[in-house]
Amino acid sequence: MGLNALDWGVIVAYLAGVTWFGLRFRGQQQTVKNYFLAGKTIPWWAISLSIVAAETSTLTIISVPGLAYDKDFQILQLAMGYIVGRVVVSFLLIPQYFRGELVTAYQLMERRFGPKLRTLTAGMFLVTRAAAEGVRVFAVAIVIRVALGGLVSGLSPFGRDLLAIAIVTLLTLIYTFEGGMTAVIWTDVVQLTLCVAGSIVGLLIILHLVPGGWETARTVAGQDGKFRLFEYSWNLNTTYTLWSGVIGGAFLTTATHGTDQLIVQRLLAARSERESKIALISSGVAVFFLFSLFLLVGATLFVFYRFFPPAAAFHRSDVIFPAFIVKHMPHGMSGLLISAILAAAMSSLSAALNSLSSSTIMDFYARLRPASTDQHRLKLSRTATMGWAVVLFGLALLARYGGKVLEVGLSIISVAYGALLGVFLLGVLTKKASEPGAMAGMIVGFALNLYLWLCTSVSFAWYVALGSVTTFVFGYTASRLMPQANRAGA
Repeated sequence: MGLNALDWGVIVAYLAGVTWFGLRFRGQQQTVKNYFLAGKTIPWWAISLSIVAAETSTLTIISVPGLAYDKDFQILQLAMGYIVGRVVVSFLLIPQYFRGELVTAYQLMERRFGPKLRTLTAGMFLVTRAAAEGVRVFAVAIVIRVALGGLVSGLSPFGRDLLAIAIVTLLTLIYTFEGGMTAVIWTDVVQLTLCVAGSIVGLLIILHLVPGGWETARTVAGQDGKFRLFEYSWNLNTTYTLWSGVIGGAFLTTATHGTDQLIVQRLLAARSERESKIALISSGVAVFFLFSLFLLVGATLFVFYRFFPPAAAFHRSDVIFPAFIVKHMPHGMSGLLISAILAAAMSSLSAALNSLSSSTIMDFYARLRPASTDQHRLKLSRTATMGWAVVLFGLALLARYGGKVLEVGLSIISVAYGALLGVFLLGVLTKKASEPGAMAGMIVGFALNLYLWLCTSVSFAWYVALGSVTTFVFGYTASRLMPQANRAGA
């Protein structure tokens, strides 16, 4: 059926509206702290929704339904671990972040160990987050490539991807550049609301189109094992099991939500430590709900295409949901659903731009130029935001040569964040760990995960757990041999 003028009207209205809304916060950021932490005035519920929006990128919306279409609901085991990890972060790391005036997570590493480890951890964040975010941004190209259809038939696949990524990156950059973290969080709230509403509408329409509605969908999907949730295998090569989900997912979330500036920056924007904890834990429940919703969309799509087979087999599961939206949704609703997917892309991208910029300025420039004024740093913060937008644009184009976007993105994050979490745990749980010992542990933990990723078939769900334990044990042992740099209590 394709998109018509009404659909494009909805999409254009959304893009213009959210950009205008974000620009309403321009001029409110007079200091670097306000620009990166929104003046610590954001209520817990808005931070919670912003965390969910930052996690719920386009690759989540298009890949999770694809997983249910291809397989079943076993990825929910990972979401269970996400909740456990958030509880750990709330009681172990958040209190540390609210001791003092921190702007980035890596200032904690300098306070505990020294400047070298702060540089190493911040640098690892910049490289890893940029690479993973490139995959996320590319996911929007998959959607737009399907949506544009015949409108860009004269362009090559690369040309269509280039156009899609450029549009989303430019519009997101405009309000992130001007409004800082305040604009990022409040546009996240709006975008997540649209994303959830659009997905629910999509599910209801699929059920309406399936003969017999929910009863038929439940019966057919159930018979094919789409609702299967638990896998009890201890095989490390199996991606989604109860153990890799609860244990691996908990380690992964402790790393991403306790050591990644993308999330920590939001937690630091809360009015108090208590509100920060509430925001983080409640976001885990919301993510579990969203994963369940997206999986249900995928299972019902499986049933729909049983009754109405596609003209050609899907070449990748990531395109199944976007293809349904464009070809089978009523006009107007198609535009709404495409807008919802764009909303997810823009919210995760704005989060990345602001966090990458904050770490660049506070963890590197401000230390190299301690005499620079706050106004000068604020100006450079906006310049850094623009620079990272260009970098992510390029990385998104490179990501088009990867595999399934969800698992590629999680793999990139998991490889580095095992070492990152291990060194944070060394700092928080021990008093004898030293800076050179911790750095040695990081190198060994990262090397192990790199080996697991490139040379074995071990699931990415185990990378963070194995990497963090290795970093902790080796780092603590090495610290006994190199104790001179211990800064405990600093």
